[in-house]
Amino acid sequence: MHVKMNVNGAEVEGLAEPRTLLIHFLREQLSLTGPHIGCETSHCGACTVDLNGKSVKSCTVFVAQSNGANVTTIEGIANADGTLHALQEAFREHHGLQCGFCTPGMITRAYRLLQENPNPSEEEIRHGISGNLCRCTGYQNIVKAIQAASDELNASKEAAQ
Repeated sequence: MHVKMNVNGAEVEGLAEPRTLLIHFLREQLSLTGPHIGCETSHCGACTVDLNGKSVKSCTVFVAQSNGANVTTIEGIANADGTLHALQEAFREHHGLQCGFCTPGMITRAYRLLQENPNPSEEEIRHGISGNLCRCTGYQNIVKAIQAASDELNASKEAAQ
């Protein structure tokens, strides 16, 4: 089938079988290798992307379901000038990653979480990222990074007003 969608702010199109998973379309057709293929059963969250304003695990979404959708991957979270988004910078500064395998999905989920709740508590952050697994960090620095990004984004909003 012919598929068209907006990915990271750009209109894209391609040919794919309707049963093709979104993660495979993104990685193989569009060369967007930020979202990772982990468990392929929706347990790990390494493949998390933003689809029409919701966090989804792209290993469970068919490309046919994404036709006409707006998709944001980790590649689309950076600022337009190429600088890191506050979340990406906070993960770097607060050591919110080790091996980095879960990081794209974790940041993409945190990005949506902060859109839904700009000032989450530690408990809300932990609940918000509970569908994304990390085997290296123990989550403490991930939570600190999300809290720091929340503070930075809120301060930027206040300064802009």
